[in-house]
Amino acid sequence: MKKQILFMLFSIAIFATSCDNDDDNNTIPLANATFKVTIENVFTPKLFQEHGTLGLLMPMDSESFSFNAGKGSFLSFSTMFVKSNDLFYGFADTGLALYDANGNPTTGDVTSQLVLWDAGTEVNEEPGNGPNQPMNQSGANMGMDENGVIHMVNDGFTYPDTNSVIKVMVSHDGGTMFTVTITNISETATLSTPFAPGVWAIHNDQTKLFTNGMAASPGMEKLAEDGDNSMMDGFLSSNSGYFSPFAPGVFAVHQNNVMPLFTTNQPDAGNGLEALAEDGDPSALGTYLSSAGGVSESGIFNTPEGAGNPGPLMPNNSYSFTFTAQEGDVLNLALMLVQSNDLFYAFDDSGINLFNNGVAISGDMTSQIKLWDAGTEVNEYPGAGNNQPLRGGAGTGMDENGVVQLVNDGFTYPTINEAIKVSIEIQ
Repeated sequence: MKKQILFMLFSIAIFATSCDNDDDNNTIPLANATFKVTIENVFTPKLFQEHGTLGLLMPMDSESFSFNAGKGSFLSFSTMFVKSNDLFYGFADTGLALYDANGNPTTGDVTSQLVLWDAGTEVNEEPGNGPNQPMNQSGANMGMDENGVIHMVNDGFTYPDTNSVIKVMVSHDGGTMFTVTITNISETATLSTPFAPGVWAIHNDQTKLFTNGMAASPGMEKLAEDGDNSMMDGFLSSNSGYFSPFAPGVFAVHQNNVMPLFTTNQPDAGNGLEALAEDGDPSALGTYLSSAGGVSESGIFNTPEGAGNPGPLMPNNSYSFTFTAQEGDVLNLALMLVQSNDLFYAFDDSGINLFNNGVAISGDMTSQIKLWDAGTEVNEYPGAGNNQPLRGGAGTGMDENGVVQLVNDGFTYPTINEAIKVSIEIQ
């Protein structure tokens, strides 16, 4: 019995000692997790940069329109020669180059580059006298189907010289702004004619409004036969606008009392953000972050999912990166909006907390992403500036000597969720 009592007392003593040691040395383990971040380019690609419509131009009427276009851009337009079955004026199917080989803007009278095109959709009749031409027919689309292709008119009829019917002038208004004026001068031509409502579009060298030797689209048929530009306008409206790649970027996992990427309303600290935001080059900032105080983990993301090599992030593609963090850690990232001078996407300067009351965050974080202006280069028209990377102008723009701030330059940019999606999942 005495042995049992001694054993019990001994056990209690050991237990008490063990508890005392735990109380003296216990530190509650911090929560930790492995995170995967996915950055998606959700822009909808567009064929044309800008577009617009032209109204009815009677003899002696003129109409002007303006647009922004950078180097490598072309202008196309189409307007019906009304006293015909399916003829229209336009430049070559490749369009009018708005800059020469030396980067100088095209200006002046460009009428000599116009062509009178045959849409190949309706059999031609004598100019001005055909019973199935708009001014003579009882309704739209009355002529005989031709089932041909678009080609320079060559039907055996005689048409007035182009430069006696139409005049097209281009002026450069500074920066990337152009104004085009189209005038109907046919009042003294051998055949005076109205020009029906038409369309114009700005595009690159890979895009055409129509193609010589190919069948006309339904919209071009309506425009060329009946002077009805509504279908072409609808097509251009759906296929015109701004979109952009993203450049490779950086991420940093850091303490919540440091801001390693930037500080709002302060000049760039000179650690590499300028190169990232202007040129899409994350290398300098990535090197800085690898040894920056308060940063526990960092890296560069530069290879789209499924790609074998680093490259820009095009629409419908994604970057991703993985890291481990513990409670109290914060995440930030930065990547350039390429069709800009120095804009980048990031969270607030302080980043986002990776844990909420010990629980690792996950899900769609896009609502916390913002579009920032690095304040290092003067902004130009989005998608048209000649000092923006896609036009060979990386790092060539005018110094701004400003501060990092939310973009507020008077230009219009897509909403965040029209451009980018950032999500986090726990591994």
